[in-house]
Amino acid sequence: MLSVASPVFSNDPNSDTTATEGILRILKAAQQAHVKRVVMTANFGAIGFSNHDQTSITTEADWTDPNEKGLSAYEKFKLIAEQAAWQFIEQSHGSLELTTINPVAIMGPALDAHVSGSFDLLKNLLNGRPKMIPNIPLNLIDVRDVADLHIRALTAPHAGGQRFLASAAGQISLPEIAALIRQKRPQIAQNIPTKTMPNLLLSSAALFNQTAREGNLLVHVNRQLSTQKAQDILKWQPHFDNTTIVLDSIDTLIQYGLLP
Repeated sequence: MLSVASPVFSNDPNSDTTATEGILRILKAAQQAHVKRVVMTANFGAIGFSNHDQTSITTEADWTDPNEKGLSAYEKFKLIAEQAAWQFIEQSHGSLELTTINPVAIMGPALDAHVSGSFDLLKNLLNGRPKMIPNIPLNLIDVRDVADLHIRALTAPHAGGQRFLASAAGQISLPEIAALIRQKRPQIAQNIPTKTMPNLLLSSAALFNQTAREGNLLVHVNRQLSTQKAQDILKWQPHFDNTTIVLDSIDTLIQYGLLP
């Protein structure tokens, strides 16, 4: 059984309980129906947003501190919901298994005009509203690789009780994404800012602005991730690199008339 939906980007102060109650309802219903395993779509924000040691490797053993300064409401709610799900499994002492997939920013080709919130990173570059691009590094994963990982996690004998990070190899920064769009899709790049925001300016703005605080956290998150666990247990490998993911996402925005 796959649980792939959760409240996204809500100003409702009760969104944390909405996300938690949603997954608990699913787990209870699955238990009553004698489902063997639930695969939950969690996220990287529940794993790596409190690891600021750039010399370390982030793995599924890590957990984000829910009180991390600059943690967005969405990331916090997903974190709390995943913790509640694992607690339910631990306390129920039943046969139901839980597996979580913890992807980084999901992009790639969409089936229709309904795209994920991660596409806002691209839209914000293309609309020209910011005068400078924050020098934020990102990890990306293609939606097709995420779907593949879910199926493997649902069917692999030893996937129960495990968390699996999902990321393409390496990282790419917002300025690098901007340069890629200018080079490969110049017809839509006219509004992309050409200046990069100094990190010091972003950290100063973080003292007064929540969006800047969230961006400042992203600058300092360790982006050295390991997907070795998924490779070993699920025989999974990402098939799409960062360049392909960005360009396929841009082409989706063009295809469905979603450009700002």
